[in-house]
Amino acid sequence: MTALVLPLTLTHLRGLAEADLDILAVIFLLRSGITGATNDGWGWVREPWVLATFAWWGWQMLCTAMVSPGHGALVQAAVAIRFPLAAAALGCWILRDATTRRRVVWITCACGLYIAAQIIVQAVFGHNLFGNPRFPDGVLTGPYKTPRAAAPLSRLLLPTLMLGCAFIAARCRSRIARLVGMSGVTVVVVAITILAGQRMPFALCMFGIAICALLYRPMRPAALVGACAIPLLVLAVRVLSPGSFSHLVTRAQEQLAHFSQSPYGQIYTHAVVMAQGHPLLGQGYDAYRHHCADPTTFHGLSWLSPGIPDGGWQSLCVQHPHNHYLQALTNAGVPGLILFCMMIICWLIALWPRKGAPAVAIGLFAAVLIQEWPIASSSDFLNLPLGGWGFFLLGLGLSFRGVSEKHGFQAG
Repeated sequence: MTALVLPLTLTHLRGLAEADLDILAVIFLLRSGITGATNDGWGWVREPWVLATFAWWGWQMLCTAMVSPGHGALVQAAVAIRFPLAAAALGCWILRDATTRRRVVWITCACGLYIAAQIIVQAVFGHNLFGNPRFPDGVLTGPYKTPRAAAPLSRLLLPTLMLGCAFIAARCRSRIARLVGMSGVTVVVVAITILAGQRMPFALCMFGIAICALLYRPMRPAALVGACAIPLLVLAVRVLSPGSFSHLVTRAQEQLAHFSQSPYGQIYTHAVVMAQGHPLLGQGYDAYRHHCADPTTFHGLSWLSPGIPDGGWQSLCVQHPHNHYLQALTNAGVPGLILFCMMIICWLIALWPRKGAPAVAIGLFAAVLIQEWPIASSSDFLNLPLGGWGFFLLGLGLSFRGVSEKHGFQAG
């Protein structure tokens, strides 16, 4: 039941989602301990992706204990492993059951469609189903009060798109019908992502669609049609939702042209400066939040952002450096960054859709890939709801290992 409600709580009930993940982790450990002696209940620990995750976690724990155990950082570092454990519980145990996995897939896709529907409703009527209007700058917020729908939507649309393409491929006998059907759903996905109006989610979703097309041959022509439709869809959004267009195009042009002076460029610079001062051990868990106000880090870098921020150096002291890899670097130094990269690579190797894998497994691989793509702005690695979505999709993707396309995505 916890696995079934997790997508719903991630969509709207952040506190319950964190409790769901915690429960999954604890129950999984208890189950492993109880069955470990007779049924190899600890066999999952030997998987490379698990070993790499424990290596990253252990090093971050050690760095935090040695450098900065205060601010509750050591406790937070210790419990950070609960989210990967929850992913292991999903991928190595609960969702290995075909019926449960099928239900969770449908619920997950339904959550993505629900977010998309709320964006469309807000674009048409000026407010979502809860009565919340567009954000003051005109951008659409979907089912939320602030514009945070696009990031999870960009991940959820990928397995949903692949499920739709697989359905069309199985039901349409003629090549033309398959092309029209797949092109239609791909263009709709692209249109919704453009309408959401967030630069990074749009770019990541397009990258994800390209990955899906690369790994799933039948949808390659449809992906090309979707790419060709982007200019027309952007022009349409300029008329239908000027705020979305401004965020997606105008502000993107400004930030790319002056990246070093943009808030992201300055925060990244500040994180690198912090890491230069502590290259071996970093500054412990949540380092950027706790140590960004150190006056010794109040200088730029000639190759990135040399100037003083308009709001002063204190304006850069946000909760995290907005990049998972810079976060790993500031928390645990260069070794921590290397271990973090190894962990992500092991995740992707474990998720890699083998020959004959269901199309939805390809979508889940692409979703996790864009979640951890290094050249991107992002939320905190362990922050909910987006971080929770990342670990949930990781667990769901892991559950498809060994599942064959000939049996459908529901196979066991």
